[in-house]
Amino acid sequence: MLDKVNINLHDLIEKVRKDQSPNGSWKYPFETGISTDCYMIILLRSLEINDEKLVQQLTERILSRQEKNGAWKLFYDEGDGNLSATVEAYYALLYSGLIKKTDPRMKRAKSFIVKNGGLKKSHMFTKFMLALTGQQKWPTFFPLPLEILLLPTSFPIHFYSFSEFGRANLTPIMILADKKFQLRTKNSPDLSELTSKREEDVFEFRHSPEWRSFYSGIQQAVKGLIGLPTHLHQLAIEQARQYMLRRIEPDGTFLGYFSSTFLMIFALLSLGYPKNHLLIRNAVNGLKTMKTEINGQTHMQYTTADIWNTSLLGYALQEAGVPASDPMIKIANHYLFNRQHYKYGDWAIQNPTALPGGWGFADMNTIHPDVDDTTSSLRSIARTIKKEPINRQSWQLGLQWLMTMQNDDGGWPAFEKNTDSKLLSLLPIEKAEYILTDPSSADVTGRTLEYLGKYTNLPKDHPSIKSAIRWLTNNQEENGSWYGRWGICYIYGTWGAVTGLRAVGVLPTYSAIKKAIIWLESIQNQDGGWGESCRSDSKNKYVPLKTSTLTHTAWALDALISVSEKRTKAIDNGIRFLLENVDRDDWTTNYPKGQGMAGDFYIHYHSYRYIFPLLALSHYQKKYPKKS
Repeated sequence: MLDKVNINLHDLIEKVRKDQSPNGSWKYPFETGISTDCYMIILLRSLEINDEKLVQQLTERILSRQEKNGAWKLFYDEGDGNLSATVEAYYALLYSGLIKKTDPRMKRAKSFIVKNGGLKKSHMFTKFMLALTGQQKWPTFFPLPLEILLLPTSFPIHFYSFSEFGRANLTPIMILADKKFQLRTKNSPDLSELTSKREEDVFEFRHSPEWRSFYSGIQQAVKGLIGLPTHLHQLAIEQARQYMLRRIEPDGTFLGYFSSTFLMIFALLSLGYPKNHLLIRNAVNGLKTMKTEINGQTHMQYTTADIWNTSLLGYALQEAGVPASDPMIKIANHYLFNRQHYKYGDWAIQNPTALPGGWGFADMNTIHPDVDDTTSSLRSIARTIKKEPINRQSWQLGLQWLMTMQNDDGGWPAFEKNTDSKLLSLLPIEKAEYILTDPSSADVTGRTLEYLGKYTNLPKDHPSIKSAIRWLTNNQEENGSWYGRWGICYIYGTWGAVTGLRAVGVLPTYSAIKKAIIWLESIQNQDGGWGESCRSDSKNKYVPLKTSTLTHTAWALDALISVSEKRTKAIDNGIRFLLENVDRDDWTTNYPKGQGMAGDFYIHYHSYRYIFPLLALSHYQKKYPKKS
């Protein structure tokens, strides 16, 4: 079997070598269903930008994803379909002007929407988009007043209590909701048939007694601010505007996200900016740079994943035996060095004594680094640092920034430390815990430990390591797994936690690791692989996919290999599955392995089918060198 492992490693390495971009990065698509394709059509039509070629391309991709029953899905086993995705597709296709309501495909889509509750039952973000484009009324009451931007950081809840992602999307939404802004054009579709007259107000904000008390506290704090109410309100609007403008990346986008940039454009329009303003033109052009091609079709990415792809592949290739001196690794690491952050971002609000030095996720990130991309970039450049001391400062800055980002509870967040206030759960905003908080997570904490244990000289009893081990131990699920916030889902979290614990010297006999291994072996499929459904995410428990995938199998295998000094039946069967299926190309290879908001946002990383088999096969090869 080892001969086959070697052959497959060689083939994977050469495949990845061919896919590298001239600047050293890997631009594998960051695919997120059809929502961004729909929103791009709606944006272009709202701004009356006549990019007919792009509208045609996006329309073709949206139609190609429609199910026979007229619906659109976020993932293969979602059931009959996803209501919000279907509403967005129906709206975008009509707004494109290329598809009529009388088209049989549209009739089936309408039937699915009406049958499943209409606009009223769609996701809150979908409702915001419909309101700002004039398809439904804004709510008379919005649960977050703009004046929250003026509250001091000493207040129990303030603007920087929210996650970076939450602020990026909430800021323009708060402006738009305050202005009750709506933009219709002469070509705006009529979606009235999707809402009954009795349900014109489709927004639903839950008003629990706890929330009413909390909201009253915010109002009292706002009243305590010095100034006339009208003056304070104008000050809050200006603060929100400045918050957006100061976070425009070099490509013109607002923090590099599609959703926040889309919302920012409409917020600027509501503040009196003309449609052809340079800021708006640059933002649209920035979104267009996120365009990618998948199987001959055009897709608008939510963001680019260039740094994530490149750092993970640089690390995985070196684990597979490619030397740091190989031109492929040298140019990849050169790209990473050039993308290290030297500016202060919002992370400094909760972490004021730290110096910049992290890495972001997308090619154009310059001010919002994250912990996961920082550890993966540091892994990729680790061998270079030993041979080229000139780069040691980059290493030191990255490590120092990383260490200061540890939460007070011992775990690591993604973007900002200590932004996990339990008060935010009271907010009547759908999926608030995913949108507005950035808690410690098992996947990020485990991967950080793995980096610290294998690539630094920190002693195993270092206080940061000890507190992280304690956090992981305390946050293990009853069945032995860990929940992974940024992947699908329990297999991902368990892989991160187990490999992290092992890297910092936690023995396989440790009860948490033993429980995790028993769980992983218990969910192995008969074909030797592993597979997990996206439904694990919204169900808050492990849901088997009932089919194996390359990526889930590689994660599970890597965890088992990290624990076992000898080959086991589970490991050998998993390796056989990888070897027999490494070239597989079906729905399982396209199935999302990443997530953002449970039940609403899933990610297919096109790089994962190479990265994680490379890691699992190379770790197997190193640990069990005898031929079998």
